[in-house]
Amino acid sequence: MNSNASRPTPRANTGSLWRNMVSDAGMAFIRLERRFDPLFRPAFDAFLRDPLARFTTSLINSRRQNEGLGIAEERLLPDEESFTDSIVKSFTRQMTDLWKPGGFERGGNTKTQGIVRGEFVVHEDIPEHMKRGIYAKPQTFRAWVRFSGPGPYITPDIDDVGFMSISIKLMGVPGDKLMDEEKHTLDMFAVSTPTFVTPDARCNAALQIESVKNAQIFYFVNLRESHILDLVMQSLFIKTQSSPFEAPYFSCVPYLMGEGQAMQYSVWPKTNKRTPIPRLPLRPPDDYLRNAMVASLAEGDVELDFRIQMQTDSHLMPIENAGVLWPEKLSPRISVATLRLPRQKFDSPAQMEFAKRLSYNPWHTIAEHRPLGNQSRARKRMYWALSTLRHNMNAVPHFEPTGDEAFE
Repeated sequence: MNSNASRPTPRANTGSLWRNMVSDAGMAFIRLERRFDPLFRPAFDAFLRDPLARFTTSLINSRRQNEGLGIAEERLLPDEESFTDSIVKSFTRQMTDLWKPGGFERGGNTKTQGIVRGEFVVHEDIPEHMKRGIYAKPQTFRAWVRFSGPGPYITPDIDDVGFMSISIKLMGVPGDKLMDEEKHTLDMFAVSTPTFVTPDARCNAALQIESVKNAQIFYFVNLRESHILDLVMQSLFIKTQSSPFEAPYFSCVPYLMGEGQAMQYSVWPKTNKRTPIPRLPLRPPDDYLRNAMVASLAEGDVELDFRIQMQTDSHLMPIENAGVLWPEKLSPRISVATLRLPRQKFDSPAQMEFAKRLSYNPWHTIAEHRPLGNQSRARKRMYWALSTLRHNMNAVPHFEPTGDEAFE
């Protein structure tokens, strides 16, 4: 069963005719806008996006109280575990509604554009205070890198919301891991927006309740607790993508950088190349993003720059709010590694199927890079529970890769 084949987005199912109509009309507008987005987006990004992001961030911060936390200091949300329970419940229901046994896909970052071999090469000239954990010395790790589209649906690329993600699994990483289901790996995650879609786990639980109804718009726009500013921040960065290799990715949530230090990381293309999107404003191929990856890696290696931004202000660069953009004027992003994807062929059915066997979890890591904040604490159980569900429904056991895997 090829569950990764594209299909239309399900219609809204809110139980209200007018709410269904509003949600479906909003999605239809997004799909139409995606056809024309490349005509104006380069100019918008060059002149307006970053100033508007800074202005929106200032509005978000004006509504926040200073919690008085220190650098790398965490604080539990009230009823935090109940929000995690709700998130897992919503994802489980949605996955069960969408997929059949043998064809279960991930609950989020669902569509696999491709999983490719890579090398994570740590640089030598890293500032001394950042030489912690895997960055302590120059070294190279083999990696499996998964590029994916948004979730929870698998749609034609032009019909998604303009959002992509990257998951990096380093292999041969020494040291005790925070989750013992994998002994030698370290996982990293990033998405193509610099802030997360929800500021905290409480809001994430509310979003997932609306997502089960295929009506996410009513999380952002409602009379009870609106999240307009979060919607604006997401809208500034989602767009019609040209290739998974041609967009920056951001961790959005913080991690330790050794004891007493916190950081976020990001992944950046080293070229300004933009692959033409076929047939716009008509309909491109359903998997044109994967096709762009195939063409790039058939031509030669692809290199991405891995950067770290240290937390230097505990209020303006918060740990417990993933909806706040950390300002570069307070802490620039510093290049610490190169993610090299060697020339390769990766789109065989066997290799695409291999992606289903892998489980990524930000808690597959070492203590020096422990995930921080309530979103990360929720992810630990959420990712484990949903991965277990997917593997059980597909009758595929958990698998820890070594990098020696071979495919037809």
